[in-house]
Amino acid sequence: MRFEIVVSLFATMIISAILTPFVRRIAFKIGAVDKPNARRVNKVPMPTMGGLAIFLAFNFSLFFLLRNQIPNPQFYGIFFGECIIMLTGIIDDIFELKPSQKMIGILLAALAVYWFAEVQMTTLTLPFIGIVHLGWFSLPITLIWIAAITNAINLLDGLDGLATGVTIIALFTTGFTGLFFLPSTNIYIVIMIFTLVAAEIGFLPYNFFPARIYLGDTGALFIGFMIAVFSLSGLKNATFISVLIPVMILGVPLTDTIYAILRRLLNKQSIAHADKRHLHHRLMQMGLTHRQTVLVIYGISMIFSFIALLYPLSTLWGSVLLTIGILVGIELFVEAIGLVGENRTPMLSWIKRLVRTTTSKTASNEFKEEDTLKDRVRSRSERHQQKKHHD
Repeated sequence: MRFEIVVSLFATMIISAILTPFVRRIAFKIGAVDKPNARRVNKVPMPTMGGLAIFLAFNFSLFFLLRNQIPNPQFYGIFFGECIIMLTGIIDDIFELKPSQKMIGILLAALAVYWFAEVQMTTLTLPFIGIVHLGWFSLPITLIWIAAITNAINLLDGLDGLATGVTIIALFTTGFTGLFFLPSTNIYIVIMIFTLVAAEIGFLPYNFFPARIYLGDTGALFIGFMIAVFSLSGLKNATFISVLIPVMILGVPLTDTIYAILRRLLNKQSIAHADKRHLHHRLMQMGLTHRQTVLVIYGISMIFSFIALLYPLSTLWGSVLLTIGILVGIELFVEAIGLVGENRTPMLSWIKRLVRTTTSKTASNEFKEEDTLKDRVRSRSERHQQKKHHD
């Protein structure tokens, strides 16, 4: 990576750090504030809309410091989508939109990048099948992909520095993978990824526990949207492996979202119903402190990122076995911490029954062998006594 790009990334970090205190003051003035309640962890009113500082630093660098690195048509198409998602987040931070209203904003932003930036999945190469042309399915698949990832990051934003740190790890891994392992990824996408990482790093000191400003929906929606767009930019002609890599990198937010939906469906609740059984809630309920919980989830994110880096190095069957192993591990972890519910542990219950049954059979066989041995000893003793009496 050229020297001027590295300098621009450092400048982005500094700009983000300088802008954040100003955004904090603006948030207080316009009423973008999280007030304490039963669902929130903050004890005092906390300014949100911190994502505005990240957005401004990110786009300042792209417009003025790195402009010659980005092609015009796609750049303006992505920026149009960014503006829609930012407007949605700002309105939500001030007035608190309904989930359906928020989804409309996400889908409009997704449509903007689909049509104007041509960020879309058009073909999919499947093992043993070959290239599948998605045709008109390209639009719904692209919209679902962007909406799912954007909402997953938004749901993750529950503790100081949690979403910021996890997305820094995810974005860095995505950029690293695109640079070294996925030759189909355009270099300007990698530059944009690392620029967003730099903007988030500048913001993180203000957001980490104890936070002075939150990302808010402004930041969570923006970062989630950009991650979805970046991942799709490398998936225009997707393969089995190229789809798995971003899914694995985003293992923490996607797992939390999927099991949250499953939990609410099992409890016959709306999937938009808010609760306190997300991953970070469960870890804190198990006794971890606020800071410890965030650091543990950072660690889990790094594990997912490391696993994602193994996919480009694996064979097809190796990738399949790796995926199965990860899915089993995730299910066991989720059941162990009660993410779906205390009594919903099908795999752990099956393992316990298997162990109990196996142990019972083993114990039964041991008892039988012991009884047989005792019978033999008793029989020998009786024969010996009879022979002695006869003599």
